[in-house]
Amino acid sequence: MDSLNLNAAMDALLKFRAERDWSKFHTPKNLAVSIAIEAAELMEHFQWKTDDEAKEYLSSSKFEDVKDEIADIASYLLLLSHDLGIDLNKAILDKVKKNGLKYPVGKCRGKSNKYNDL
Repeated sequence: MDSLNLNAAMDALLKFRAERDWSKFHTPKNLAVSIAIEAAELMEHFQWKTDDEAKEYLSSSKFEDVKDEIADIASYLLLLSHDLGIDLNKAILDKVKKNGLKYPVGKCRGKSNKYNDL
């Protein structure tokens, strides 16, 4: 797998959006709603499938459709974070640190409980 290059993705998204004069539609609310919609479209691919059926589904030509939904989600998320002035890389690393405090390895390893139920 190629390494993730969010700068190249962001540049391409901003150029695409500017060429179409779409930034006026990309309000924080609309981008957040779009993320949720695309996430729902991703979930549709797995709805009613067992884990084995989902694995088989992902081995089919439908994998491209799943990939497209993931790209849509990531694209809207990148645009939203850009527009809000959020350093997405830093935000993710900060959140991992917070989660490390909420979910210490000694208490949660191998468990799926929420932090307040550990």
